[in-house]
Amino acid sequence: MAEEEIKKKSPMLMIVGLIVVGLILAGGMSYFIATKVMTDSVGKVPTREPGVFVKLGDAKEGVIVNVGGVKSGRFLKVGVVLELDPAKSSSKDGKIPSATETKILDSVLQLLRAQKIENFDPNKQEELKMQIKAEVNKVLGENTVYEVYITNFVLQ
Repeated sequence: MAEEEIKKKSPMLMIVGLIVVGLILAGGMSYFIATKVMTDSVGKVPTREPGVFVKLGDAKEGVIVNVGGVKSGRFLKVGVVLELDPAKSSSKDGKIPSATETKILDSVLQLLRAQKIENFDPNKQEELKMQIKAEVNKVLGENTVYEVYITNFVLQ
C-alpha cells in the first residue's frame, strides 16, 4: 500500500519541482534583462552642451503674419524661440547678426504664410515645430537648431 502512494506522489512531486525550477529560471532571466540590457541601452543617451536661446521677431509681440491667403483676413501672432547649437551658430548672448536673423525670419514667415488654417490645429503643433526646425536648418546649416519652442500662439 505504501508503494502505491509513493508511486502516485512521485509524478506530482516531479511536476511541482519542474514548475519551481521554471519559475526560478524565469526570475533570473528577468533580473538579468532588467539590470544589464535595459541599463546599457538607457545609459547611452547622447549628451549635448546647452543651446543658445534666440527669440524671433519683436521682443514683446513675436511674429505676426497673415495666414490662409491674403483674402482670408486671418492673422497669427506667434512667439517662436529657437535653441541653437552654440558651436554652429554665430549667436552671442541670445542675439544673432541681423543678416542671419533676416534670413531666418524670412524662411519662417514664408512657411507660416504657406500653411492652411487647418494646419494650425493644436494637435498639429509638433509637426509645425518640425517644419520650422527644418526650414531654419536649411538657412543656418544642418543640425544647428536643437529645438523649436512656441511660447504664445493666437490665431484671429
